[in-house]
Amino acid sequence: MHIEHVAIWTKDLEKMKEFYMNYFKAQPSERYHNKKTGFQSYFLTFETGSRIELTTKNFLSDRSVDTLGYTHIAISVGSKQNVDDFVERFLEDGYPLLNGPRTTGDGYYEAVVQDPEGNLIELTV
Repeated sequence: MHIEHVAIWTKDLEKMKEFYMNYFKAQPSERYHNKKTGFQSYFLTFETGSRIELTTKNFLSDRSVDTLGYTHIAISVGSKQNVDDFVERFLEDGYPLLNGPRTTGDGYYEAVVQDPEGNLIELTV
């Protein structure tokens, strides 16, 4: 297993993209925009292959799940079956399933669970 990407909510998507490109030589993906929800993101890839997903949407609040800063850690577990198996294990151990398993609009097969302190973990292929 490995950490697939870390996502960060931001107010200024373009400014943050430029910062990571400038200081860390990250290469951006095409901008993803879900017009229905207003969600937008870039995946920034580093020379080592690790990635950050910069995300934004209208009306970010400092007091909800959708706040600036840390959003979730995505952990690649290798296959759809493994995602499903991890979900089952998390549920058996009493951790909440917040979303999924499902294939998202941007092509991820994922499920979102919480750690003991409520931090989001995205299990993905």
